[in-house]
Amino acid sequence: MSTFASYPLHVDGSLDRPLSRWLWLVKWLLAVPHYVVLAFLWLAYAVLSVVAFFAILFTGRYPRAIFDFNVGVLRWSWRVAYYAYAALGTDRYPPFTLAEVPDYPAHVSVDYPEQLSRGLVLVKWWLLALPHYLVVGLFVGGGWYVGDAVDDGRPVLWGLIGLLVLVAAVVLLFTGRYPRSIFELVLGLNRWVLRVAAYASLMTDVYPPFRLDLGGDDPGLVVGPRPPAPAKPSGLAPATYPAAPPEQSDHRWTAGRVTALTGGSVVLVLALGIGAGGVALAVADRSQRDDGGYLMSEHAVLATGGYAIASETVDLDDNGPTGVPGAMLGDARLDVRAIDGGEIFAGIAATDDAAAYLAGVEHSILTGFFRQDPLYRQAGGGAPSVAPEDAGIWVASTTGSGTRSLTWPVSSGEWTVVVMNADAGASLAADVAVGGTVPGLTWLAGGLLAAGGVLLLVGLALVLGAALRAGAG
Repeated sequence: MSTFASYPLHVDGSLDRPLSRWLWLVKWLLAVPHYVVLAFLWLAYAVLSVVAFFAILFTGRYPRAIFDFNVGVLRWSWRVAYYAYAALGTDRYPPFTLAEVPDYPAHVSVDYPEQLSRGLVLVKWWLLALPHYLVVGLFVGGGWYVGDAVDDGRPVLWGLIGLLVLVAAVVLLFTGRYPRSIFELVLGLNRWVLRVAAYASLMTDVYPPFRLDLGGDDPGLVVGPRPPAPAKPSGLAPATYPAAPPEQSDHRWTAGRVTALTGGSVVLVLALGIGAGGVALAVADRSQRDDGGYLMSEHAVLATGGYAIASETVDLDDNGPTGVPGAMLGDARLDVRAIDGGEIFAGIAATDDAAAYLAGVEHSILTGFFRQDPLYRQAGGGAPSVAPEDAGIWVASTTGSGTRSLTWPVSSGEWTVVVMNADAGASLAADVAVGGTVPGLTWLAGGLLAAGGVLLLVGLALVLGAALRAGAG
């Protein structure tokens, strides 16, 4: 005996007729306000899904207010996707609301689960859903409802949904008609994607079926053959199956509560980022210092066919708004060694003095690194008139063979670091590392951790306050 049961997520879409032949060309622009709002709503969706995860894990229940909000985000996203390039099924502009809009041609609803498995919540969103992720990846390509993207300069292949909608759009442009067969297939593919999204978002324990349910009307989940429609007298409307029960609590999520929730979610993300930065700095402060208390960079090989390698200007300013405060750096250190084993010179001088010494000298100016490879700007000229050690411009210097360490108590000013062969000869190759005592690192790490903690409390207050008020009606 066959049975019929409705899947907990219901996706519907009615193809509007007539559709504009050309409007789809600019819908990407018209939908931008929705994309901006949805970016914040999906951030809140992610935060609330984490809250729901722990609620289900400990209580077996998905908090109703959070459930309603997340369903609303899915509903809003589907309306925008249906209007834009996941279907192009309507020219009616999507409303800015989480609530159901009965007369809009696209609908999403999810049956609220009274009880959810505490064990499944640990595995269904990543392990059990993995086969579906592979299938959905073929459907959507580079991302949900994204037709074309660029990754390292190479175009990402469109997903099946994007390709089908493109074909429909071209047909619409030339004939004024949207092919019905393509529409029904596109709706079936989107229905599959949204079912997986609801399952991965912990909204149901019912595993999504590996089957396309085509057409604009959601047929539900059919186990065995679908039951035949009841007999009806001629001239009466065709039989229909009951729709999903309407949402009862959309009104709980007022504009103010949604704003508080999304704002709190943004604050929480900022708190986590700032806190993570503070933790990273604290770990570096405690574990990455050498025996002398210095934080040192990785070693890099610098080379030039000229007579010197100079840094760009290092601006240190203890008393003004520009530059890097020298007090934050403490004592600086430069470790340098000639690759060929010869004698090498390294010195720090005021930028004007270093520029005067290197004027007319062929040298390379280090401008930065790209994937650990040094980048240079070349300056033409000839050999220096005097050896570097005799220039008399250095505030700190070192010369000799082997690894040489130059230390300097950082002070305010504009400075340039110069590395040369000790005999002022051409063709230099040196192994270099730089670092400092950075006494301000401890205070900076503590400040970031404190700021992250305060923002975390503010974000939690906004998110939980909005959710609790919505839960209370």
